[in-house]
Amino acid sequence: MSTSGKRKQKLMIVPKGEMTEPLEGGETSWIQCNCGARVLNYGSIPDVGNGWRNVLFGERLSPGIVRENVNASHPLEDSGFVKVAWKPEYQGRANLHVFEDWCGRTIDRLRHNLHYPLYPHSRITVNKLAVSLQWTNYGLRIFGYLHPYTDGEFVFALSSADNSEFWLSTDESPSNLQLLAWVGKTGSERTVPGEFEKYSSQISKATQLSAHRRYFFEVIHKQSNKTDGHVEVAWKLSNEDFKFTVIDSKYISLYVNESALLMDDVAHIPQTVPSHPRNFSRKHNTPTVDLLREDPRDTFDRVPLLDNSFLQGLLPNCLYKSSYTIRIRRYQGIYYVQRSYVYPNDYTRLTHMEGLNSCVYSKNPNKMKMFGFPQYKKRDPLEDLEKKNTGNYSFRKTVLTWNDSTDTVKKSPDSSRPKSEMAAEKNQGPNLKSPLRKNHTPDSLFDTNVDLSQTFRIRRVNLQLMRSQTFGLCYFLGNLLLDSSDAMPVAKAFVAQLNKKHKDSFTLLRVVNVEKRLDGAQGSRYLLELELKDPKGQLRRLSHYIYVINRRHRTRPPSQDLVFQRPELRPVLCNPVGFHWNPKAMVHFVLTVKNQARWVQLLIDDMAALVKTTGDTNFNLIITDFSSTDMDVRAALKRSSLPRYRYVKLSGNFKRAGGLQAGIDLINDDHSIVFLCDLHVHYPPSIIDSIRKHCIEGFMAFAPIVMRLDCGATPLEARVGGMNTKEFTESWGGEDWDLIDRIILAGLEVERIYLRNFFHHYHSKRGMWNQRMSSRLK
Repeated sequence: MSTSGKRKQKLMIVPKGEMTEPLEGGETSWIQCNCGARVLNYGSIPDVGNGWRNVLFGERLSPGIVRENVNASHPLEDSGFVKVAWKPEYQGRANLHVFEDWCGRTIDRLRHNLHYPLYPHSRITVNKLAVSLQWTNYGLRIFGYLHPYTDGEFVFALSSADNSEFWLSTDESPSNLQLLAWVGKTGSERTVPGEFEKYSSQISKATQLSAHRRYFFEVIHKQSNKTDGHVEVAWKLSNEDFKFTVIDSKYISLYVNESALLMDDVAHIPQTVPSHPRNFSRKHNTPTVDLLREDPRDTFDRVPLLDNSFLQGLLPNCLYKSSYTIRIRRYQGIYYVQRSYVYPNDYTRLTHMEGLNSCVYSKNPNKMKMFGFPQYKKRDPLEDLEKKNTGNYSFRKTVLTWNDSTDTVKKSPDSSRPKSEMAAEKNQGPNLKSPLRKNHTPDSLFDTNVDLSQTFRIRRVNLQLMRSQTFGLCYFLGNLLLDSSDAMPVAKAFVAQLNKKHKDSFTLLRVVNVEKRLDGAQGSRYLLELELKDPKGQLRRLSHYIYVINRRHRTRPPSQDLVFQRPELRPVLCNPVGFHWNPKAMVHFVLTVKNQARWVQLLIDDMAALVKTTGDTNFNLIITDFSSTDMDVRAALKRSSLPRYRYVKLSGNFKRAGGLQAGIDLINDDHSIVFLCDLHVHYPPSIIDSIRKHCIEGFMAFAPIVMRLDCGATPLEARVGGMNTKEFTESWGGEDWDLIDRIILAGLEVERIYLRNFFHHYHSKRGMWNQRMSSRLK
């Protein structure tokens, strides 16, 4: 969330920790933003897990690791290949990387995990190629060297719950891997332990191996939400009739010893073809969700702004004061935040998710019949039945019911069957061979008379007018939409004023974005974002707030008599004094961390990607660290290409509010923006510009609504799953609501809208923050 104002209000006072990095230029302030923070630059598939590309281009190498050039025919030849010096003491175990909190059954789903393959949750070892974790929704990557016990042709067999793959290199190089065996591709395939012959793909062809060489191997396994997960690899000589035996410790060795490495030391992890998504071309990733399709809003921040001098004195000044700021109790502020309307459709309504929730269209057939689609349509009057059936066949139905107590058949009034037939059936009782029971059809079942020529009339469906408090609970409905009849007249009126003052110098090319905050008592506030062509023919961006005051004007009819018409409502455009945004404001991203190496490194990489994509360097990353032991956060910041950052080291248990306050205490300038962040959020490239536009010093704070990705979903799919209420029931979480309360009580507004492509990644609480420390204290 973000707020602004010259008053520097503190969240919570805590002792300052060790500040180890100076601020490299820039200023700081108080305009706070609370949301969740993490950036992912997802252009093409190779950027998934952009850490691995960064690692392979000039990062430091751990001792004993040597860089080699990859074979030119290798698909990852641009990334290089890291060879690790093998040691005899590596024998007896293999490397095992575990990736948790990722739903799905297929290997392809695992490959799209943003942490895969460089940042697993756990890096351990195993002493045989038979692993069974009593856990759910995880992926495994087992790799190392295979040491054959003799020369000959070996056959390998693979078994697993859900999908798995076994890859073997032709030598010790990870660059020469070949897929030998697999269990399924769709996620519906599974086997029980030791079942090697269910699918033909489970058993490999004979492969010639030598006892004097070692061969790099890789096993990938994806487990679903069941706890019976297992994966095992067995082998035998092709010319022997022995059963398959699991490969044990005598024939495997580590690829690298990771026991002394931090979780952000990833240069040693082998980069292989099976480790990454198969489709490396952008054309294979055409968005199928409306939200992910190109929209002018996504890149409009890169169009040069119209010089502010053109706007001076354009509209008369007016005082801006909203009428909906009220007194509230604690944690009530979130319910009184007004929502803005957006034009044109930004497709933040996740239509592809509506089938999973019934808060828009009822799933109950009876409710649908009573309250559903019939309210949207009205059947046209039926024509005269005799006219309608002229020249067509018509059928009359006979309905029969059986009465067990009397053994009689009752005939509907329109039946004309002979009485003799009814009498015979009365004597015989129920006879399934009787013509009355032909084809064993139930007595009361008959065809429905369908009028194939029925037509109907519709009325326009405006979902925005139907959005009640119940609809407000639907997390996929997106922003309220503004009608074009409201947005376009205001935009055209503003451009007309602009051309009136500057002698028709500007051309309106398109209305990119309009946001309206409705205030029935005072008027309405508009954010106009228009693409213009200036007198020199260059594109210019107009992003400007105006105020529309509703005034009633009485008019006389042309007859000049004393009869007055009803007052006409005429909008008056004016310039709200002081309500303007600063396009050059410094934005400070403040977050606090502890033992979250994989997320912290991704955040740093993605923040650097923001600079590369937008060219905007006027922001600062502030990280307060509760003495993380899984990575050196300060060193990671130093290695990055961030334009500026600050680092604070704290001690003790993780405290979110206290950590954020320590970061805020480093900010001295009261006119910049503070964005309080979570660690697991995917930002759109336009996030910095969006923050600036919605943070108005002394007037308005910004609390964008984050859409929470479902378990196993990526930002490329926009599959939202809502809050993780199963695990996040206690601990922190009320600080955001408390901050909104204090913003409203201070007389500021809160702008709360959905941002395109602004997602919170799914994650569990297992192993986070104080979990490990608490277990040691018990």
